[in-house]
Amino acid sequence: MTLAFMEDLNPVVQALLATLFTWGITALGAAGVFLKRELNRRLLDGMLGFASGVMIAASFFSLLKPAIEMSHDMGVPGWLPAVIGFLLGGAFLYLVDRLLPHLHIGMAMNSAEGLKTSWQRSVLLVLAITLHNFPEGLAVGVAFGAAAAGIQEATLAGAVALAVGIGLQNFPEGLAVSAPLRREGISRWKSFFLGQLSGIVEPLAGIIGALAVFMVRPLLPYALAFAAGAMIYVCVEELIPEGHSGGHSDVVTIGVMLGFALMMMLDVALG
Repeated sequence: MTLAFMEDLNPVVQALLATLFTWGITALGAAGVFLKRELNRRLLDGMLGFASGVMIAASFFSLLKPAIEMSHDMGVPGWLPAVIGFLLGGAFLYLVDRLLPHLHIGMAMNSAEGLKTSWQRSVLLVLAITLHNFPEGLAVGVAFGAAAAGIQEATLAGAVALAVGIGLQNFPEGLAVSAPLRREGISRWKSFFLGQLSGIVEPLAGIIGALAVFMVRPLLPYALAFAAGAMIYVCVEELIPEGHSGGHSDVVTIGVMLGFALMMMLDVALG
Protein backbone atom coordinates (compact mmCIF):
# COMPACT_ATOMS: atom_id res chain seq x y z
CA MET A 1 0.00 0.00 0.00
CA THR A 2 2.43 2.65 -1.27
CA LEU A 3 1.61 6.35 -1.38
CA ALA A 4 2.29 6.59 -5.13
CA PHE A 5 -0.25 3.86 -5.80
CA MET A 6 -2.85 5.32 -3.41
CA GLU A 7 -2.58 8.88 -4.76
CA ASP A 8 -4.17 7.96 -8.10
CA LEU A 9 -7.23 6.34 -6.54
CA ASN A 10 -10.64 7.72 -5.63
CA PRO A 11 -10.78 8.53 -1.87
CA VAL A 12 -13.57 6.01 -1.31
CA VAL A 13 -11.44 3.33 -2.96
CA GLN A 14 -8.49 4.45 -0.83
CA ALA A 15 -10.58 4.05 2.31
CA LEU A 16 -11.87 0.67 1.13
CA LEU A 17 -8.36 -0.67 0.47
CA ALA A 18 -7.07 0.67 3.78
CA THR A 19 -9.90 -0.90 5.78
CA LEU A 20 -9.59 -4.16 3.87
CA PHE A 21 -5.99 -4.10 5.10
CA THR A 22 -7.11 -3.57 8.71
CA TRP A 23 -9.68 -6.35 8.32
CA GLY A 24 -6.94 -8.60 6.95
CA ILE A 25 -4.80 -7.99 10.02
CA THR A 26 -7.81 -8.91 12.17
CA ALA A 27 -8.04 -12.18 10.24
CA LEU A 28 -4.31 -12.74 10.69
CA GLY A 29 -4.69 -12.36 14.43
CA ALA A 30 -7.67 -14.72 14.46
CA ALA A 31 -5.54 -17.28 12.60
CA GLY A 32 -3.42 -17.60 15.73
CA VAL A 33 -6.01 -20.10 16.90
CA PHE A 34 -4.43 -22.65 14.54
CA LEU A 35 -1.17 -22.41 16.48
CA LYS A 36 -2.38 -22.48 20.06
CA ARG A 37 -5.64 -23.33 21.78
CA GLU A 38 -5.00 -21.47 25.04
CA LEU A 39 -4.24 -17.74 25.07
CA ASN A 40 -2.15 -16.61 28.01
CA ARG A 41 -4.22 -14.12 30.01
CA ARG A 42 -1.20 -11.93 30.74
CA LEU A 43 -0.47 -11.71 27.02
CA LEU A 44 -4.10 -10.87 26.26
CA ASP A 45 -4.09 -8.07 28.85
CA GLY A 46 -0.96 -6.61 27.32
CA MET A 47 -2.52 -6.78 23.85
CA LEU A 48 -5.65 -4.99 25.05
CA GLY A 49 -3.48 -2.28 26.58
CA PHE A 50 -1.50 -1.96 23.35
CA ALA A 51 -4.70 -1.60 21.32
CA SER A 52 -5.89 1.10 23.72
CA GLY A 53 -2.63 3.02 23.43
CA VAL A 54 -2.82 3.00 19.62
CA MET A 55 -6.42 4.20 19.65
CA ILE A 56 -5.78 6.97 22.19
CA ALA A 57 -2.81 8.32 20.22
CA ALA A 58 -4.69 8.06 16.92
CA SER A 59 -7.63 9.91 18.44
CA PHE A 60 -5.48 12.94 19.18
CA PHE A 61 -2.73 13.04 16.55
CA SER A 62 -4.76 11.82 13.55
CA LEU A 63 -8.24 13.11 14.41
CA LEU A 64 -8.64 15.77 17.12
CA LYS A 65 -5.54 17.81 16.29
CA PRO A 66 -6.45 18.18 12.57
CA ALA A 67 -10.07 18.93 13.55
CA ILE A 68 -8.95 21.82 15.76
CA GLU A 69 -6.62 23.20 13.10
CA MET A 70 -9.31 23.01 10.42
CA SER A 71 -11.79 24.85 12.64
CA HIS A 72 -9.49 27.88 12.81
CA ASP A 73 -9.36 27.99 9.01
CA MET A 74 -13.17 27.87 8.84
CA GLY A 75 -13.56 30.93 11.06
CA VAL A 76 -15.11 29.16 14.06
CA PRO A 77 -13.61 28.69 17.53
CA GLY A 78 -11.05 25.90 17.34
CA TRP A 79 -12.53 24.05 20.26
CA LEU A 80 -16.18 24.09 19.16
CA PRO A 81 -16.32 21.39 16.41
CA ALA A 82 -13.82 19.25 18.34
CA VAL A 83 -15.88 19.31 21.54
CA ILE A 84 -19.24 18.81 19.81
CA GLY A 85 -17.99 16.02 17.55
CA PHE A 86 -16.07 14.31 20.36
CA LEU A 87 -19.08 14.22 22.70
CA LEU A 88 -21.42 13.08 19.92
CA GLY A 89 -19.04 10.23 19.10
CA GLY A 90 -19.04 9.10 22.72
CA ALA A 91 -22.83 9.46 22.96
CA PHE A 92 -23.30 7.39 19.81
CA LEU A 93 -21.17 4.54 21.17
CA TYR A 94 -22.97 4.80 24.53
CA LEU A 95 -26.32 4.20 22.81
CA VAL A 96 -24.95 1.36 20.68
CA ASP A 97 -23.39 -0.20 23.80
CA ARG A 98 -26.77 -0.11 25.55
CA LEU A 99 -28.74 -1.48 22.62
CA LEU A 100 -26.48 -3.97 20.81
CA PRO A 101 -26.38 -7.37 22.55
CA HIS A 102 -22.74 -8.32 23.24
CA LEU A 103 -20.56 -10.20 25.70
CA HIS A 104 -17.05 -9.36 26.80
CA ILE A 105 -14.16 -11.82 26.98
CA GLY A 106 -14.18 -14.02 30.08
CA MET A 107 -17.67 -12.99 31.18
CA ALA A 108 -20.58 -15.32 31.93
CA MET A 109 -23.68 -15.29 29.75
CA ASN A 110 -25.71 -13.54 32.46
CA SER A 111 -23.28 -10.62 32.17
CA ALA A 112 -24.17 -9.92 28.54
CA GLU A 113 -24.86 -6.24 27.84
CA GLY A 114 -27.39 -4.56 25.58
CA LEU A 115 -30.89 -5.77 24.83
CA LYS A 116 -31.72 -9.25 26.10
CA THR A 117 -31.45 -11.95 23.46
CA SER A 118 -31.24 -15.71 23.00
CA TRP A 119 -28.23 -15.44 20.67
CA GLN A 120 -25.35 -17.86 21.20
CA ARG A 121 -22.34 -16.92 23.30
CA SER A 122 -20.04 -17.00 20.25
CA VAL A 123 -22.20 -14.43 18.44
CA LEU A 124 -22.23 -12.12 21.47
CA LEU A 125 -18.43 -12.30 21.77
CA VAL A 126 -18.02 -11.36 18.09
CA LEU A 127 -20.43 -8.45 18.47
CA ALA A 128 -18.40 -7.09 21.39
CA ILE A 129 -15.30 -6.75 19.20
CA THR A 130 -17.37 -5.55 16.25
CA LEU A 131 -18.50 -2.69 18.48
CA HIS A 132 -14.81 -1.76 18.86
CA ASN A 133 -14.09 -1.99 15.15
CA PHE A 134 -16.80 0.30 13.77
CA PRO A 135 -15.26 3.57 15.02
CA GLU A 136 -11.84 2.39 13.88
CA GLY A 137 -13.05 1.87 10.31
CA LEU A 138 -14.91 5.17 10.47
CA ALA A 139 -11.75 6.98 11.58
CA VAL A 140 -9.73 5.56 8.67
CA GLY A 141 -12.44 6.51 6.17
CA VAL A 142 -12.72 10.04 7.54
CA ALA A 143 -8.93 10.46 7.37
CA PHE A 144 -8.79 9.49 3.68
CA GLY A 145 -11.81 11.67 2.90
CA ALA A 146 -10.13 14.62 4.60
CA ALA A 147 -6.91 14.12 2.65
CA ALA A 148 -8.81 13.95 -0.63
CA ALA A 149 -10.73 17.12 0.21
CA GLY A 150 -7.45 19.04 0.02
CA ILE A 151 -7.33 20.01 3.67
CA GLN A 152 -3.81 21.15 4.49
CA GLU A 153 -3.84 19.59 7.95
CA ALA A 154 -4.93 16.18 6.60
CA THR A 155 -2.49 14.28 4.40
CA LEU A 156 -2.58 10.98 2.56
CA ALA A 157 0.54 9.89 4.45
CA GLY A 158 -1.20 10.63 7.72
CA ALA A 159 -4.24 8.60 6.66
CA VAL A 160 -2.00 5.68 5.70
CA ALA A 161 -0.22 5.94 9.05
CA LEU A 162 -3.58 5.78 10.81
CA ALA A 163 -4.57 2.69 8.80
CA VAL A 164 -1.28 0.99 9.67
CA GLY A 165 -1.71 1.80 13.36
CA ILE A 166 -5.29 0.55 13.43
CA GLY A 167 -4.21 -2.57 11.57
CA LEU A 168 -1.49 -3.33 14.13
CA GLN A 169 -3.90 -3.10 17.03
CA ASN A 170 -6.44 -5.25 15.18
CA PHE A 171 -4.10 -8.24 15.38
CA PRO A 172 -4.64 -8.80 19.12
CA GLU A 173 -8.36 -8.11 18.75
CA GLY A 174 -8.77 -10.91 16.21
CA LEU A 175 -6.88 -13.29 18.49
CA ALA A 176 -8.87 -12.08 21.49
CA VAL A 177 -12.04 -13.35 19.82
CA SER A 178 -10.88 -16.62 18.25
CA ALA A 179 -8.81 -17.93 21.19
CA PRO A 180 -11.62 -17.85 23.82
CA LEU A 181 -14.00 -19.49 21.35
CA ARG A 182 -11.51 -22.28 20.70
CA ARG A 183 -11.01 -22.72 24.43
CA GLU A 184 -14.75 -23.28 24.79
CA GLY A 185 -14.59 -26.22 22.41
CA ILE A 186 -15.53 -24.58 19.11
CA SER A 187 -13.58 -25.92 16.13
CA ARG A 188 -10.46 -24.08 14.93
CA TRP A 189 -12.01 -23.13 11.60
CA LYS A 190 -15.21 -21.78 13.15
CA SER A 191 -13.22 -19.91 15.80
CA PHE A 192 -11.10 -18.36 13.05
CA PHE A 193 -14.17 -17.49 10.96
CA LEU A 194 -15.89 -15.76 13.85
CA GLY A 195 -12.68 -13.99 14.87
CA GLN A 196 -12.10 -12.44 11.45
CA LEU A 197 -15.81 -11.70 11.11
CA SER A 198 -15.50 -9.12 13.89
CA GLY A 199 -13.44 -6.93 11.53
CA ILE A 200 -15.77 -7.08 8.53
CA VAL A 201 -17.55 -3.92 9.67
CA GLU A 202 -14.42 -1.82 9.13
CA PRO A 203 -14.57 -1.62 5.29
CA LEU A 204 -18.24 -0.60 5.51
CA ALA A 205 -17.50 2.04 8.15
CA GLY A 206 -14.51 3.26 6.14
CA ILE A 207 -16.62 3.82 3.02
CA ILE A 208 -19.26 5.66 5.04
CA GLY A 209 -16.64 7.91 6.63
CA ALA A 210 -14.91 8.76 3.34
CA LEU A 211 -18.18 9.49 1.55
CA ALA A 212 -19.54 11.64 4.36
CA VAL A 213 -16.59 14.01 4.70
CA PHE A 214 -15.75 14.18 1.00
CA MET A 215 -19.32 15.15 0.10
CA VAL A 216 -19.99 17.49 3.03
CA ARG A 217 -16.71 19.30 3.63
CA PRO A 218 -17.96 21.75 6.34
CA LEU A 219 -18.72 18.75 8.55
CA LEU A 220 -15.17 17.45 8.32
CA PRO A 221 -13.83 18.67 11.70
CA TYR A 222 -16.98 17.38 13.38
CA ALA A 223 -16.55 13.99 11.68
CA LEU A 224 -12.91 13.72 12.73
CA ALA A 225 -13.78 14.56 16.34
CA PHE A 226 -16.77 12.18 16.23
CA ALA A 227 -14.48 9.29 15.29
CA ALA A 228 -12.07 10.30 18.06
CA GLY A 229 -14.83 10.39 20.67
CA ALA A 230 -16.09 6.97 19.60
CA MET A 231 -12.62 5.44 19.87
CA ILE A 232 -11.89 6.98 23.27
CA TYR A 233 -15.24 5.66 24.52
CA VAL A 234 -14.29 2.15 23.43
CA CYS A 235 -10.92 2.39 25.19
CA VAL A 236 -12.29 3.66 28.50
CA GLU A 237 -15.48 1.62 28.57
CA GLU A 238 -14.28 -1.65 27.10
CA LEU A 239 -10.61 -2.32 26.35
CA ILE A 240 -8.84 -0.98 29.44
CA PRO A 241 -11.37 -2.44 31.96
CA GLU A 242 -11.19 -5.81 30.18
CA GLY A 243 -7.40 -5.73 30.47
CA HIS A 244 -7.50 -4.88 34.17
CA SER A 245 -10.03 -7.65 34.87
CA GLY A 246 -7.25 -10.20 34.29
CA GLY A 247 -5.28 -8.90 37.27
CA HIS A 248 -2.24 -7.69 35.30
CA SER A 249 -2.61 -3.92 35.55
CA ASP A 250 1.12 -3.32 35.10
CA VAL A 251 1.12 -5.25 31.81
CA VAL A 252 -1.90 -3.28 30.60
CA THR A 253 -0.17 0.01 31.44
CA ILE A 254 3.00 -1.00 29.62
CA GLY A 255 0.90 -2.05 26.63
CA VAL A 256 -0.87 1.32 26.58
CA MET A 257 2.46 3.18 26.69
CA LEU A 258 3.95 1.10 23.88
CA GLY A 259 0.85 1.39 21.71
CA PHE A 260 0.65 5.15 22.20
CA ALA A 261 4.35 5.60 21.44
CA LEU A 262 4.15 3.51 18.26
CA MET A 263 1.09 5.34 16.91
CA MET A 264 2.63 8.71 17.78
CA MET A 265 5.81 7.73 15.97
CA LEU A 266 3.88 6.58 12.87
CA ASP A 267 1.79 9.72 12.73
CA VAL A 268 4.68 12.13 13.21
CA ALA A 269 7.07 10.24 10.91
CA LEU A 270 4.59 9.62 8.08
CA GLY A 271 2.02 12.38 8.58
